[in-house]
Amino acid sequence: MLSTTSVQQCPYAPAESEAQENAAAARVRKAESDQGEPTLNFDRNTPYVDYAGIDTLLDLKKPRTDEPAESAFIITTQVMELLFTLVQERWEAARDALEADDVPSALVWLRGARKAQDVLNDSWGLLADMTPTQFNRFRDSFGEASGFQSYGYRKLEFILGHKSAAMIRPHKAMSDVVTELTELLERPSLYDAALRLLHRRGLSVPDTVADRDWTADYEASEQVERAWLEVYADDRPGNDLFLLAEALVDVAEGVTRWRQLHLVAVKRAMGAKPGSGGSNGLRWLARNAEQDVFPELWSLRSTV
Repeated sequence: MLSTTSVQQCPYAPAESEAQENAAAARVRKAESDQGEPTLNFDRNTPYVDYAGIDTLLDLKKPRTDEPAESAFIITTQVMELLFTLVQERWEAARDALEADDVPSALVWLRGARKAQDVLNDSWGLLADMTPTQFNRFRDSFGEASGFQSYGYRKLEFILGHKSAAMIRPHKAMSDVVTELTELLERPSLYDAALRLLHRRGLSVPDTVADRDWTADYEASEQVERAWLEVYADDRPGNDLFLLAEALVDVAEGVTRWRQLHLVAVKRAMGAKPGSGGSNGLRWLARNAEQDVFPELWSLRSTV
């Protein structure tokens, strides 16, 4: 969990410490002594391999069949899981900044998160040409495994405000995951933090929304829509709440696009067959794709 202090500092370049200055000076001296040539001799793994854990990373791709398309499926899944963690860090940082009344920092984090979301959405392109025949050749190899069981994705849904204690149940054998999900379940979501900010600014967000049961799924409110309408009535660039609203819409649009791309990828590869995780597959994804993220920020567009 990122602290408020780190949220306020991270978007900006901190002053270099003495150790950083010394390390920078050492790099300059080495570059001069090597006349700008790269280092080619190492007694063990290259620093690059050690720093990024490349050996470990590449060893994680373990196809269970000889079907080439399985490698693309596994790599895409792993890339998405890594990007989930990056989006989570930035959404949580934005949420904490809003709780600290630091809208400028929240905007920096939300913009950064949207860039990560764009890469996440583009990842579906790795599976765009998978045929049902290719998919069928390795589908049985992963048994009941399903993206529905991704705790990384579940964390994102909780941060967005889509809460359900039942969704923690699949991970009961992983105590650390249960703890992390429970903490997110019991904390205000990113959207809750934005509404609490509006409430503190004197807009018409009711007390029952600003201090609600955080474990419950968020439900749209006409009063909240009116509060956002007040914000949109002043669309000058200097209105930080208007900038926040549009940044949240960008996030919501990115989430919706991801869900739609997921739906299309499944429809193309397996059609309306039952999902491997026990759901009705396509219908469940379609229903999820239709669910608005930050609903009042969309419904007000029919009123403005």
